[in-house]
Amino acid sequence: MSNRVVVASVLLALAVGACGERAAQAPAPAPGKELPVSSDRAAQSETLRAVVARGRLNCGVDQGLSGFSFRDNRGVWRGFSIDLCRAVAAAALGDADAVNFVPVTAENRIEMLRDGKIDLLARSTSWTFSRDAGEGVDFAGIAYYDGQGFLARKALNLQSALELNGARVCVQSGSTSQNNLTDYFRANGLTFTAVPAASNEKAREIYQTEGCDVLSADISALASARSVASNPGQHVILPDVISKEPLALAVRQNDPAWTDLVRWTLNALILGEELGVTSKNVGEMAENSTAPEVRRLLGVEAGYGGKIGLDDAFAFRAIQAVGNYSEIFERNVGAGSPLRLERGLNALWNAPRPGLLYAPPFR
Repeated sequence: MSNRVVVASVLLALAVGACGERAAQAPAPAPGKELPVSSDRAAQSETLRAVVARGRLNCGVDQGLSGFSFRDNRGVWRGFSIDLCRAVAAAALGDADAVNFVPVTAENRIEMLRDGKIDLLARSTSWTFSRDAGEGVDFAGIAYYDGQGFLARKALNLQSALELNGARVCVQSGSTSQNNLTDYFRANGLTFTAVPAASNEKAREIYQTEGCDVLSADISALASARSVASNPGQHVILPDVISKEPLALAVRQNDPAWTDLVRWTLNALILGEELGVTSKNVGEMAENSTAPEVRRLLGVEAGYGGKIGLDDAFAFRAIQAVGNYSEIFERNVGAGSPLRLERGLNALWNAPRPGLLYAPPFR
C-alpha cells in the first residue's frame, strides 16, 4: 500500500470518527519510513485533507527568478523557494517530489491562495500589516530576510541611490516595491519616473534594453537579475537598502492546523542547521545523538509530530529530502552560486557573524 493511500485512509477514518467513536491514533513509525497522518489535529485541517486526497501539494512560486524559483534546461523546477515547497511535501506526504509548482504573479498570488488554487505561497512575498490583517492570509514564518535596493550599470558610476533624482526606475507593478519607491523618493525630496512591469522577468528585460536607468526590487531579486545578465560584471547593486522585506511563507487564514504544519517544517530546517543535522548525517544523528532536542526533532523521542497532524518523523523527512537551512541557502543563492549572496541577516542568531535567523525551541 502506498504512503498516500495510508494517509488518505487515516484521514478518512478521522473524518468518520468525528461523527462516531473517536479514531485510534496511528502508531509513529521509525524516521523516514511509513507516513501515517495522526491525531485529531490532522482532521481539523481542511488543507491537509485536500493535499492528502490529491496526493500533491500545490505550491505557488515565482514564474522565473534565478536562484529562487526557475526551471532549468531540462524543465525541472529549482531554487530556494522550490526547496521549501519540497520540504513541506516531504513532511506532509513523505515525498518531496509530490509538488505541483504553480507560477503566480504579484497581482494574483493572494487571490490564488485565498481561492484554494494553491495550498502554500512560497513566492517572494513580504510579511506586511495590510496582508496579514486585511487579506485573509497568515504568514507561517520568515524564510528570507531581505530589503529593497537598486541595480545600476557600473558605467553610471553611482555611489548612492540619493544620486537618482529624475531617474527612470523599473519596478514590478502590484508589489510593495512600487509603494516603497514613492515613499523613498518623496522622503528625500527627489523625483523619479516609474517604469512598471508585470513581472520581475519583464522588469529585468526592460532594464537590460535600457528602457530605464535602474532596476528596483528586493536585493535577492536584483542579485538574480544580475546573475543572468549578459555581462554580470557590468552591473552593481547600490549600497542603499530602502525597506525591510521579510519574505515569508503564506497560507490561508482559516486553517491554523495547516499554518502550524508549514511553520514547524520551516523551523525544523532552521533548527537542523543550528543543531548540526544535515541531509547527509540525519540518519546517523537519529541513531546516535544523545542531545535531547536533536532526538525530539528527528522523531526518536515520540509525541511531537501528532501536535501538527503528522507522525514524529516529519522533520527527519524534510531535512533528509532538501537539507537544513544552510544547505538550501548555499546550494541555491549562497556565495558559491551565481547569485553570490552572503548570509548577512539570514545567518543564524548565534553565528560568528550573527544574523536574524532564529527558530523557537523544539520542546
